[in-house]
This record gives sequence, C-alpha cells and structure tokens, in this order.
Amino acid sequence: MHSARYEYDGSNGNHERIDFLTSKEKVPSKRKTGILIGVLVALLIVAAVVAILIWLFVFKDADSEGTLSKKLIPSTPVFSGHLKLVGQPYNQNLEDTESQEFKDLAEKLEAILGETYKTDPFLLKYYTNSVVTAFSEGVLVYYWSQFHIPVSDLEILPEFSEERVLEALMNGIKEQRVGVRRGAIQISEVTVSLTDSRMARNPRAKECFFSLEADIQEQKFSSPGYPDGYPFKSRCQWQIRASEENTISVSFPVFHIEDDCSDDFVSIYDSLSPDYSQAITEKCGQRPPSNPLQVVSSGNIMLINLITDSDVQRPGFEAVYKAIPKAQVTCGGVLSEKNGTFTSPLYPSFYPPAMDCKWTIQVPAGQKVRVNFNMFRMKEPRVDTRKCHKDYVEIMGSKYCGELPTLDLTSDNNVLEVTFRSDHSYTDKGFSATYSAFDPADPCPGKFACNNGMCIGRELKCDGWNDCGDMSDEMQCYCEGDQFSCGNGLCKPKMWVCDRVNDCGDNSDEKQCSCEPNEWRCGNGVCLPQDVVCDDKQDCIDGSDEASCKTSSGICTEFTYKCSNNECVNKVNAECDRVNDCSDNSDEASCDCGTRPYKLNRIVGGQNAELGEWPWQVSLHFLTYGHVCGASIISDRWILSASHCFITTDTRNRMPPNWQTYSGMHDQYRQDGVQRRTVKRIITHPDYNQMTFDYDIALLELSTPLQFSNTIQPICLPAPSHIFPAGMPCWVTGWGALREGGQKAQVLQKASVKIINDTVCNVVTEGQVTSRMLCSGFLAGGVDACQGDSGGPLVCFEESGKWFQAGIVSWGEGCARRNKPGVYSRVTKLRDWIKKETGI
Repeated sequence: MHSARYEYDGSNGNHERIDFLTSKEKVPSKRKTGILIGVLVALLIVAAVVAILIWLFVFKDADSEGTLSKKLIPSTPVFSGHLKLVGQPYNQNLEDTESQEFKDLAEKLEAILGETYKTDPFLLKYYTNSVVTAFSEGVLVYYWSQFHIPVSDLEILPEFSEERVLEALMNGIKEQRVGVRRGAIQISEVTVSLTDSRMARNPRAKECFFSLEADIQEQKFSSPGYPDGYPFKSRCQWQIRASEENTISVSFPVFHIEDDCSDDFVSIYDSLSPDYSQAITEKCGQRPPSNPLQVVSSGNIMLINLITDSDVQRPGFEAVYKAIPKAQVTCGGVLSEKNGTFTSPLYPSFYPPAMDCKWTIQVPAGQKVRVNFNMFRMKEPRVDTRKCHKDYVEIMGSKYCGELPTLDLTSDNNVLEVTFRSDHSYTDKGFSATYSAFDPADPCPGKFACNNGMCIGRELKCDGWNDCGDMSDEMQCYCEGDQFSCGNGLCKPKMWVCDRVNDCGDNSDEKQCSCEPNEWRCGNGVCLPQDVVCDDKQDCIDGSDEASCKTSSGICTEFTYKCSNNECVNKVNAECDRVNDCSDNSDEASCDCGTRPYKLNRIVGGQNAELGEWPWQVSLHFLTYGHVCGASIISDRWILSASHCFITTDTRNRMPPNWQTYSGMHDQYRQDGVQRRTVKRIITHPDYNQMTFDYDIALLELSTPLQFSNTIQPICLPAPSHIFPAGMPCWVTGWGALREGGQKAQVLQKASVKIINDTVCNVVTEGQVTSRMLCSGFLAGGVDACQGDSGGPLVCFEESGKWFQAGIVSWGEGCARRNKPGVYSRVTKLRDWIKKETGI
C-alpha cells in the first residue's frame, strides 16, 4: 500500500490521472424477470446461511471467550496527510498551537475538510471529525480525519481506502477552483495515508503532547514516567522543529520499550503527520548502549510518537535532540587515495531520508579497486531485495539493499562509481565500507587470491572448506594429517568419510565404507553374509538385519518401531509415514507436527531464515539479557531445550519466572505474530553431567498454551527406533553468534548440516561423545552452531513430508573450527524420558 497524493498546479489537468464515473452515468441495464427472481432466491439462501452462521457463532456460544460477538468491535479508521495552501503567507505564530492565528486557521481548514467529505455521501455517513495538528513553511497543513464504522456495517470497511478519501478531497479542490472567491483558502496539494488511530492526537488538548525547538546545543526529553516506567495506554507525541537551514538529530541513549511492537512502540516521522510514507523508523524492545537508536530528518521538522498498550511496564526512553546544519549532512565525492573508507551519511546514525550520493573511487592506472562493505543494512518494509526499488547502493549496474553479512566487489578498471540513494520513508543504519587499490598481478598481498577476486587467509587454503565459493582454494592441495586425500587430489575433513555422501566428487571417501556385494553391513559397521538378512534371527548386535522384514514381526530390536499395543513393526522409520503399520494405528496417531504452513522457496545454508521457515523454533529470553538459548516446540504446552541453559553457577537460571519464551519469532527486534509465554516449570534430566554434557536435555512447561499458526507449529519427535543415517542432510537454526566471540544474530539463522558417522565423530572429538550424542558437520564452510544457539533444534526432512528433530544443540569446541563438528543431544536415545515427563 502506498499513501495517496494529489497535486494541482493550475495546468490543464496534468496531475488529474483518475476519471471517476458519476452517479448520472451509472445507468442500470435491463434484466429479465426470471433473472431477477433467481437473484432474489439466491439472496434469500445466502441470508439463511448467514443467519445460521450468526446463530452458531454469536448466540449459540455467547459465553465462549472466542465467539464472534466478542471479537467484533466498531472500527475507527483514520487518514492523515498534509495540504498545501496557495497564496497564504506563513506566520511564525502558526507554530504555536495556543496562538489565535493557529486556532483561527485550523478551525477554517477543519470546516473545509468536513464540507469536502460531503462530496461523497458514503464517507459523510461515517465521518466524525478532522483535526489540524500543525503548520510548517510552505504553507503545509498537517491534518487527520476520522470515521466511525459500527459493528453492523463492518463489511464495508474495505471500501475505506486511501484512494476514496483522496478522491473526495480532490473533488473539493475542483469545486474550489470553479467557485473561488477573493480571500478564500486555496489548496494545491493533498496527501492521504491510512494511519494507526492511536497516533491521532489533538495538540490543543495538551494530553501528552509536546512542542520542541531544536538548536545547535543538545537538549533532552524523555517518555512520561521515565525511568520508573511509562503509563499503560500512553498516547504521546513530540513535534520537533528547527530553523529552515537545519535538520534535526535525535538519539536515544536509553531505549527500553516492551518488546512487542504491536502493543508498545516508538514511531518517528520525517514530517509533522504520522504518514507512513514519511516514516523514518518504528522501534520497540531494549537497545544496548553500544547500539543506540539515532535518527536524522531530511528537513527541519520531525514527529515522534509513543504508543503503549501492554500492561507490562518498562522504563521508556531518554532522548537527546539537536539541530544540524544541512551543509554538514553531505556525502559522495572523489576518492583518489590508494585505500580509504566511506560510509552512508551520518553513519552509524540512521541515514536521513531523501539522500542521493555518488562516490567516484579512482586509483592509479593499471590497478583495480576492491570494495568491502563490512556493515550493510538498508532494510525497509515491503521491499523486494532483488529489485531494491527504494533505498539502495548501486555498483557496476547492480543494486544492493536489505541486510548483507558481507559484500565484496572488484572493479573492471581503475575507476569505480558507488551510488547511494534513500527515498522519503524508512531509513536504517546504512553501510560502512573500505576500499583499496591492488595490482592484478598480485591482487592479495600476504593472502590467498581466489579465482573470483576474493582474498582469504592463507591458512584457509586446502582446509577442505570452500571458503572462496568457487573451490579455487581447495585445488592442488597437500593433505594434512586430519584430512582425507581424495582420489582426484582434493582434501576433505576426515569427519566426512563414510557418511554416505560423495564429498570428494569421485566417491573415493566412501569406497572403503561398504561391504562386499554379497555381504550385509550392520548398523554398527560389521559385515555379515547376505543370507543373514530376514532369517528370523538377530545376527547383527543391533538387530539391523531384521529391521525391515515383514516376516520378522516377532523380533523387537532398537531398529523396530514399538506400537502402543506393544507390537513391533520391522520397518525403518515407520512413524508418521502416512501408512498404518500398527494394528492399532498408533504409528500415525500423533503426527500433527513437523509441517511448515508457508510455501517457501528452495533453501540454502548459512544465511537468514525466511519468515515461517522454521515454525517450531523458540527464542528463550533470560531476565533483561534478551536471547540466551534456543528451544523447539513439541506441543502447545511443552518446549524442548538443553539442560546446560539452566544448570549453571547462577541459580537464577533454574527459576522459571526468570525466563520468557518467544514462539513464531523471526527477527529479535520485531514482534509481529510472536507469542510470548512465561515458564511454569523447568525439568532438566536427572543424569545431566555438567562436565561431559551427557543427557543435555531439558523440558519447559508453559504457563499458558500456544496457539498454533502459520509461523508457530510443533516439530515431530522421532521414535527411539528412528534412524538418521550418516550423511543425511539436516538443518540447524538459531540466533547465536555469527562467529566465535561475535555478536548474536538479529534475524534467525539457518545452516545446512549432515550427520557424521558415529565412529568418525568419536575419533575427531577424541572419544568425548556418548551414545546420547551425535555429530554434524556443515556443508557451508566456516558456519556452525555457536553461543546462543544452545538448546536449539537440529531437524531433518523425511520422505513422508514431515520434519523430525534429530538433535539438540549441546556443545562443541569454539565455532566452525576445523575438524571440530557440532555435538548434539541425540533425541532418539532420550525419547522415552520425554514421554515419561510430558506424556507426548
């Protein structure tokens, strides 16, 4: 949705792009009597159906909390924007809402708005009032108009569009042009934007309304009640002005708003109207002092709103504001040094709206330019990052926007142009970049030069990981002692040997892992004659020779599925495969899990997850520390995590009231569709060992059940007999640190992994794994589960179309270290304990 705009410049209708059909032109065509009767009959049927539905949902369950009657409430849509006056001299007294000049002109314009809506009888029926909130140079008039729709008429709500309101105001302007009289107020421009009704404030009411004047010296203001806590149902507004030659800078050294942006938030506008097309940003939650919120206007006005609807009291905010000369807000230019840096305007503050910058980087002839964006964040609602049609950086004909962990680009010659543009709405931190000149003959002094132009540390060459992205760092290698030498000359980590995946490309890493053609390989790797399979005898120690034999129904092993009636099904992964294998159908009884309602694109590892991609993922917040551990949803009341998140030297970690769970979360700073729950009970495994991390599993019972949705779903728990074979591709997710010692991620991360052979896992971890643990190695080099991912799920997709949880993030040496795989609690070995404690 975009805010609507109409401009009139006196020309022959150049801006009048919409033709509207009048009531006189809408002549009904003739209808046959039979058709009319058919329509009437159809209407009677529809009315009967509606009556039944109303009885079912409104009257039949009138006392039910979820009935329709209790959900339906009147709607009060609000539209805001500005008007531009023609021939009206600007008076400084108009900035004072107490002045007579403000009151007189505001009352005239409010009356004009009321009269204008009479051109549309539909709008007039529901129109309540209009309020002029401010004036600025131009002369611009900021206003909002409100309508009231009773419950009985809610079906017509979609007709209240920005376009319809704009049409009514346009018609008023057209009539004004025809009947203009001397001294009448003339309007040349109108904008309309659907607005959150909570931000419709009347400055003359003086209810939590403030008018501030910014100058070069810093001044402060704070939210009401700060620091003890803002009141419930706050509706506060700050209008900030500066002289025309200045812009306005506002920073928030302290910012602690309840972290549910649908209830409590601060919204900031590059305008004196809460018009979303002029929105700079909207924030909630708690920001650390190391990353304060800092915003700058494009002109000499700014509007700040505080809305609070939750009953959770937070300190609020303290803000510092000042005027900045427009001449200081510059960007672009010619960069001719061999290396240097450049950033978006006012970085690390949010860049201002409406900026256009161009840098020309020129290095000596014969050299090229390499640019590295070590920070790149230009996120904006409703933007396709493939097209970048709003804020973007453009280099060599390609546009970049959104949030990128890193961006490295190399020029074709010794000159590189970088363009930055921001539109009028929603700004962000922007970017910080370094550039350097290099000799194409020696492009990476002291480093390894990839074929694609990247430079990586020499220690990353021939480590088995595709650090360059084009495998050029893994060619012509001599394999180290902890690597496997492939037949084609590549070196791969030994932990990838015998994982049933052709990592080398020539299958040489899997050639020594199979039995002879006439032999059967047991689950523990032992080879036995082929004729031992399905002979009604358990020849393999683990019983795998009889695991998939329909004739061996009497043999129960660790590979056989046990039905509720204690029957054994000799079928690999019999549960939730959409086939009733048990006579009591218990193998398909609890399978409302492991699905993703959203249709998602193909996924790749080591990057931001999509909204709804991992609907069982939970974020655990501890006290005021924010995200600490991950977890997974296994039912509407139970979530699964790791014991080491709760059994620590700090006894507060073991207390349920100190934890909050966030389900359906994608971005730690956004709460859309997120369900927050308190913890009723924490159950850690009684055999958990803090030294070895054995039995590293915990269950959390929620105080109130979750409501499942497109972004909140339970994961399937595997039966004790479920097999996740070595080499199986799985996924690990979480908000943990993106690198060892680094900051936690804001957006949920995902990475593709594969299960590592148990024998190899035990070797590379030097015998530290138990049967309650499993290892996974990452397909994307240098990516791993890290601090903050603990307790999160390792999930695998089965042919049945269900996702199962194979592991719980437990421990590892560092993050993404060479030949140091991630170690997970093996859910299949702990499945019986989960059932005992939860009944699931």
